[in-house]
Order: sequence, then structure tokens, then C-alpha cells
Amino acid sequence: MRATGVGGFHATTIQVPRAAHVLDLVFLDSGDAHGGFTDDNRGLDYHLPVAGGQGALDPLRVVHVAAEMAPIAKEGGLGDVVTALGRAVQEEGHEVEIVLPKYDCINYDLVEDLKLVKEFWYNGVEIKVWKGIVEDLHTTFLEPCNGMFWVGRIYTEMNADRHRFGVWCEAALEYLRHHAEKRIPDILHAHDWQSAPCTWLDCGTARTAFTIHNLNYGADLIERAMGATAVATTVSPTYAQEVSGHPAVAPNHAKFHGIRNGIDPEIWDPAEDEFLPRSYSADTFTEGKAAAKAELRAKMNLCEADVPLVGVVTRLTHQKGVHLIKHAAWRTLERGGQFVLLGSAPDARVQAEFNALAADLARQYPDRARLWFAYNEPLSHLIYAGADMLLVPSMFEPCGLTQMIAMRYGTIPVVRKTGGLNDTVFDVDHDVERAAAAGMAVNGFSFEGTDGPGIDYALNRALTAWYSERAWWQEMTERVMRMDWSWAKPALEYIELYYKALRR
Repeated sequence: MRATGVGGFHATTIQVPRAAHVLDLVFLDSGDAHGGFTDDNRGLDYHLPVAGGQGALDPLRVVHVAAEMAPIAKEGGLGDVVTALGRAVQEEGHEVEIVLPKYDCINYDLVEDLKLVKEFWYNGVEIKVWKGIVEDLHTTFLEPCNGMFWVGRIYTEMNADRHRFGVWCEAALEYLRHHAEKRIPDILHAHDWQSAPCTWLDCGTARTAFTIHNLNYGADLIERAMGATAVATTVSPTYAQEVSGHPAVAPNHAKFHGIRNGIDPEIWDPAEDEFLPRSYSADTFTEGKAAAKAELRAKMNLCEADVPLVGVVTRLTHQKGVHLIKHAAWRTLERGGQFVLLGSAPDARVQAEFNALAADLARQYPDRARLWFAYNEPLSHLIYAGADMLLVPSMFEPCGLTQMIAMRYGTIPVVRKTGGLNDTVFDVDHDVERAAAAGMAVNGFSFEGTDGPGIDYALNRALTAWYSERAWWQEMTERVMRMDWSWAKPALEYIELYYKALRR
């Protein structure tokens, strides 16, 4: 290896067989493999394509065993990840199948070519096997004929659900080992506590990958899965650091990787969004966002005025920083802006608090604030496009999707510096170097505290910039729209982990 004379870079020539297609690299600062510093990319190695190489890795067969799948069976981000990651890995040339319970609450109009293909018995229960296509993914629905998943919803009560999903995992592995049309998968990818048992039960020759989406639930099951699985991930690098000391994770931290979630650029695309009054891109956002803002104001009965509009799209739970959302609503209005919220609270007490907030805002600011407490997919798209900034003040956030969706639509994120929010939002005043180190550019406003002054620090800077630096704000809008938050890069990282699992 020789110095190039450019910075600290070195060059070398390596002879490789013609059959090679990729070179795996590990860097050592010593000739002694057992001493000195080693950089193996946290066990993934570094990979360089071999120009002219004639070899190729065989494509993988990957099966996701999961409790959720967007858009047909979705309670949170888990369902989005299963579908989007599955599609992204499939687009890289691998074979992907999703195995899902056959809930009675699924909208089966969204499943193409659904058909019953066979039945088998397991532990005295008849299991019906249904096949269909969801979002271009081959999907298998397993239906235990004991009514276990005929309860009108995905989840019921935790103790009951632990039993339901435990039995279902056993049935899923019985299907994959003995009744599937295809061979045993190379990789069985389990998600969260619901399919954690798949990692320690008999899955034949398959190697397992396990993803933690939210460590707040089922930690005992997650701990056992962490010990059993070949490789483990969570949904952002910062969240991986935040939970690395948790008893469920710490003993197996060496196999644990943080990989940022992505968003589906086909679903979240302002140039093709049927819910917007006018399509737009990074080249035409001025007119497109103005049209969306006008329609959003009309729908929410807000006045037309040259003021910033702050949006929130969230579940109203303590995790999402509900006390900060309430504070931000008043601060926005005090600064002359407008405030809209789409979301509802599963906790009746929290919902009552927001009902009272909505009434107070309606009395004091009747044409400048509106809270909408019902699921409304078209309205969410309109808020992402029509708002000037999107507020995400979560107490913790494993990854978060709304901040990335907002940027895709040219809306500037204002976030609390935690989890995936920290990995995707780089503060315009404080993160220039951090952004550059990540190959990114600054793209929003962030804060670290958990109280009013903390969120004020970020929100006030954003509002001031909108009022006083309009040209800069336009440049920032174009910048965030051009950022790539797709699954392309995360999918490649997962594929690397899958191959690592096969090597273990």
C-alpha cells in the first residue's frame, strides 16, 4: 500500500480471481491480526465491486414473519417497515415473502388474487393457508380456525396477545418447514415481540434476523430473541445507542445494528399525489405548496394570511410529547402563526385534554387554529404539503417517518433530538459539521430539552427564519425536497446483514 499524496489516502493493487465479483475488506493498523486497531464496519466488512468480475452471489429467499403489514394491517410504523423493506430488498433481485395472520379486520379489497391454497393441522387446530399479492409482495395469510384472530382488531390485551402470537409463530414455522410451496428461506426476519419466538423455535435451516421497532413493549420476549437470533437490528443508529444498555439488548450488543428506516417514494410523492390540489416537485414547489396551503386553510376554516403554518400529524400519546405539542400550539399563535393538528389519543384522559385545548383555541383564535381528531389519510397528505413546518417533539422516537415525509413535501421539520429524529434532522445552527460527516446538509431545527423553553428554542428560530429570511427558507425547502429518504440505502444494509447471518 502506498501513499497517494492526497490527504491521508493510500492506494494498492490486489490480484483477484476472474470469478470474483466483490472484494470484502477489513482494515488493520498492524500486521498482527490479533493486535492493534481493526475496522470491520461493525462486523459487516467493507465491499468493493470487482470490475469485470464474472461471479455473483445467489439471490436470497427472505421471509418476514410479522404481525403488521401496510396498508392492510397497520397500527404503527412496524407495518410500514415490513412492506417497504420487503419491496426494497425484492427490487435488489431477492425473493421476498410476507407471512401474516389472517385477521378478520383486514381490507381484503387491497389484496390481489387472494385464494385458499391448502389446509394443515397443528396442535389440534386446522390452519388455512391463503395466498395473495400486497403491494407487489407475495403474502401468505395463516388462519387458525379456532377464532384466535377473529376479534375485529389486530391487538387486544397484552397477556392474551402474547399467547395468540406465540401460537401463531409456531404455526408459521410449521408452515415454512413442512407446507410451503417454496424451499426453506435463507433468512427468516422476525419483528418485535409479536414474532420474537420465531428466533428460538425450530425454523429448519433458516438463519434469523430480528428487528426491534419499539423496546417499550415485550422486553422479555425481545431479550430472548436477541440471544437466539443470528443478527439483530433496530430502526435507527441513535436509537440503537440509546437502548444499547437495556438489559434486553446489552448482553448481545455485538450483533446489534441500527439501520435507519426509509419511506416509500412512490407513496409519498408530491409530483404524483392524488390528494393534493396541484402536483409539484423540487423545481415547482412554490406554486404547489401555495395551492396545498390554501386548500388546507379552506378545509380547516383558517383565514388567508401571509403567516407561517405549523402542522402536527401524530398519535397523541406521552411518547409523542403531548405536553410540548400543547405548548407549541400556543407559542405558534402568540408569534402570529397558524396551527393545525391531525391525530387522536388512545387514552381518554389525554383526548379530553386535547378536546379542551381545541375549545380554548377556537374561542381565542377561531380562524388560526384547528385540531382534527380522526384518522384522515387525504388530510395527512395535505398537511405534509401545505404546512411550512412540521413539529415532532417526541420524548423518544425509535425512527419516526413523519419528519422524512415532511421533507419529501418541502416542509421543514422541528424536532426533539432523539432516536431517528437525530439521525435525519440536522439543525441549521448547530449541526453543520455533523451533517457533513454524514454526507448530508442541514435541514431543520432541533432541541434537546423536555420542557417549554426547550421546544421554544427550536420553534422560535424556525418562525423567525420564516418571517425574516424568506429567500433562505425557499432554498431550504428545495434542499430538503432533494434529499433521499428512500429505502434504497437501508435495504442494502439489511442485505449485508442477511449475508452476515448466513456466515455465522
